[in-house]
Amino acid sequence: MVTRHAHAPLTFNDLAIGDEWESPGRTVTEADVTAFAGISGDFNPLHVDHEGARRGPFGKPVAHGLLGLSITSGLTSHAPWVDTMAFLAILEWKFLQPIAFGDTIRVISQVVALEPRSRGRRGVVTWQRRLLNQHGQVVQEGSTQTLVRGRTRPEVSDEGTCV
Repeated sequence: MVTRHAHAPLTFNDLAIGDEWESPGRTVTEADVTAFAGISGDFNPLHVDHEGARRGPFGKPVAHGLLGLSITSGLTSHAPWVDTMAFLAILEWKFLQPIAFGDTIRVISQVVALEPRSRGRRGVVTWQRRLLNQHGQVVQEGSTQTLVRGRTRPEVSDEGTCV
């Protein structure tokens, strides 16, 4: 007989202000940038024209800032794994450094505020996110909010039984 253990996502009740997680790294490739340009329609030479980008402010092509934000969203969906019901808001987001082809980026996520809703059935979590490159430099950062499912407790009747 094999014993199986379920791995469940964290709920609102499992989170505390100051909790922090670091995601695994992910290397940004030229293929990522090309695919994002096709999806978004943003073919700015800064991202897709090697010769044009060489004359630009970074001397080489760089990833779209919104691609960095999108990758941040993906990396934070697993670190931490939270029972997210909805992405509510980007409260603030700053693009501080370029992301070059070949950079390996990771995200540090910290809980900065918790607001219970609906008698604890869910709550709003405010996150501080920092996107770092392989040198530990913060390339993007900001605050976001998500709606996270709470852990519901069974209600107890006057007779002491669960209802």
